[in-house]
Amino acid sequence: MEDFVKSSLLLDFYGDLLTDHQKQVYGAYVQENLSVSEIAQESGISRQGVHDMIKRCRSILDSYEDKLHLVDRFLDIKDKVSQIDKASSLEDAKQISYEIMELL
Repeated sequence: MEDFVKSSLLLDFYGDLLTDHQKQVYGAYVQENLSVSEIAQESGISRQGVHDMIKRCRSILDSYEDKLHLVDRFLDIKDKVSQIDKASSLEDAKQISYEIMELL
């Protein structure tokens, strides 16, 4: 999965478990696509501080995902729904039920 997409999903699923400051800095980096320098200027901390916080937040979010697997489950369910939708567009009703049963 593209790193940007994974970072965004991790923030969506586990962002509330970060402190407000961590969420603000990491959100600015991931969602607003601000540079480390821009975030440092906005939040009044050094570029190195921003860089360290981004790395620490990513590590924290990865740790939650390693334990809970919510993003993996979400992507798996999304893929299965897409497959079911694709199977439901088939013209043959028997083929549709066979495809859906295989997915379930």
